[in-house]
Amino acid sequence: MNLVNLESVSHAYGPKPLLSDVSLGVEAGERIGVVGRNGGGKTTLLSVIAGAVRPDKGRVTHNRGLRVGFLSQQDTLDAGAAVRELVLGGRAEHEWAGDQGVREILANLIGDLDLDARAGDLSGGERRRTALARLLIDDHDLIMLDEPTNHLDIEAIAWLAGHLAARKSALVAVTHDRWFLDAVSSRTWEVVDGRVERYEGGYAAYVLAKAERARIAQAAEERRQNLMRKEIAWLRRGPPARTSKPKFRIEAAQALIANEPPARETVELMKFAAARLGKTVYDLEDVTLHAGGPDSGPLVLDDLTWQFGPGDRIGLIGVNGSGKSSVLRLLAGTVVPDSGRVIKGKTVRLAHLSQELAEVDPARRVLESVEEVRKYLQVGKREWTASQLLERLGFKGEAQWKVVGDLSGGERRRLQLLRLLMDDPNVLLLDEPTNDLDIETLNELEDLLDAWPGTLVLVSHDRYFLERVTDRCVALLGDGKLSFLPGGVDEYLERRAAGTALTARVGTVGQPSAAAVAITSVPDQGKDALSALSAKEERELRKELNRLERQLDKLSDQESRLHAAMADAASDYEKLGSLDAQLREITAQKDTIEAEWLEAADRLGD
Repeated sequence: MNLVNLESVSHAYGPKPLLSDVSLGVEAGERIGVVGRNGGGKTTLLSVIAGAVRPDKGRVTHNRGLRVGFLSQQDTLDAGAAVRELVLGGRAEHEWAGDQGVREILANLIGDLDLDARAGDLSGGERRRTALARLLIDDHDLIMLDEPTNHLDIEAIAWLAGHLAARKSALVAVTHDRWFLDAVSSRTWEVVDGRVERYEGGYAAYVLAKAERARIAQAAEERRQNLMRKEIAWLRRGPPARTSKPKFRIEAAQALIANEPPARETVELMKFAAARLGKTVYDLEDVTLHAGGPDSGPLVLDDLTWQFGPGDRIGLIGVNGSGKSSVLRLLAGTVVPDSGRVIKGKTVRLAHLSQELAEVDPARRVLESVEEVRKYLQVGKREWTASQLLERLGFKGEAQWKVVGDLSGGERRRLQLLRLLMDDPNVLLLDEPTNDLDIETLNELEDLLDAWPGTLVLVSHDRYFLERVTDRCVALLGDGKLSFLPGGVDEYLERRAAGTALTARVGTVGQPSAAAVAITSVPDQGKDALSALSAKEERELRKELNRLERQLDKLSDQESRLHAAMADAASDYEKLGSLDAQLREITAQKDTIEAEWLEAADRLGD
């Protein structure tokens, strides 16, 4: 049964047609992933299907009584409303607290938020997660999500995929997260040149089918075909833990990749990396590091000794607030350890892509801003011009002559990344490089990194990208160590779900976190705990409580100042991004200190 039908729908913004004579339908229970270039019409298609936008031509028909849940990219939350009111509406506390499904949604999406906090005081990411929680708590026949994985960590993305797969609602989702696409979708729509091309299966099946169509029609460019085949080769040869690959026709896939070399010539790259870097890249000796400075904030590293060698390609995993960005800043030299030392190789040429956008002269043209770094770059065995590399990362034709000041946040991030690569570094530290990149640009970036010889340390919530460009994963699990994960992301999620990983975050996949903990009752152990303490122990605990309370007051003041600064910078997206990152770190520190305070108070019986 069709829930929504589009008949000969066309829509344009200005002179650019985004949808041209599109006819399609969404059936009950169907799960559709939508892909395509940024600005190609994906969001417009969702808005038309949801009824939020009326098309210029054609007809959109909804089943009578159809219940549609639509998560758009625009923030529509009432700034004066409390999180409790926005998410739970008028539900009585005993009603929602007794519903396991509601508790699970709260725990995994907004478990770190105060339900009485006002939406206007939340960061952009917190508001986004609040809107997603509100949508999922209600019942819908059709759920439509525009970039639902934004602001979610790997663990929350895995939970969301499992939650959506278990629902009976039909689903249409726009996302650049290819692992998520494979996990939730049974069909893929590609919005391209005003058309909607339809494919059976998730992302991996879509890649294969698209390559087969291109091969049969012989109409695709040779470079694009090679890139697609390399992608399929990796999908077939990827880590054994990737069990979510769809069961597409093995014979066709094997025929496509029969003569295709591995994505990376690992031995050759290691040889180049060793020649450029020597034996020492980074040696950490007895390093202790707190996220907020010496002895303040969450403990990230505790007396750690570790080596990053030439040619290492490492993915760094952990929940938000675990200290991943702090580790990158430690390697970059922008923070110093509390104790121990970091030995940096003499030949290291470092490039650090942080979550904050670097300043580029806003009056310069895009091409000029890249050529001022370098006009040519050797990648593997081929030399590329600045213009050719810009084209590969989405700046085609006249876009290379746009003024930097007119670029969007996503375009500035791509430009920043290319400027770093053009400086010919031999060590790359990448903090969330995939933000605001579409799938085609991600493919091109992966292909560039395949041929790049050097040491790479990557922090990313994009599981597909993480597994694609790195050779091994290590995790921050809250114990002050870097834990090697032979099984990659799957092993990390298993350890978190099994409760064997410590972390500042309370919840695990599919289990309650801070919000749910607040709902459950805690046994009264006060008198028994107090009677077991000596007078000296009691004095020490009360001193510890006072110290923690002072830290909490200090962090609350910082938090208030950041909220005020964010309100003043509402139209400055670069500054907002920087302030939001600072706010997330402070929130993580508060969570850790509050947990320590509760533990001490519980021992005292206060």
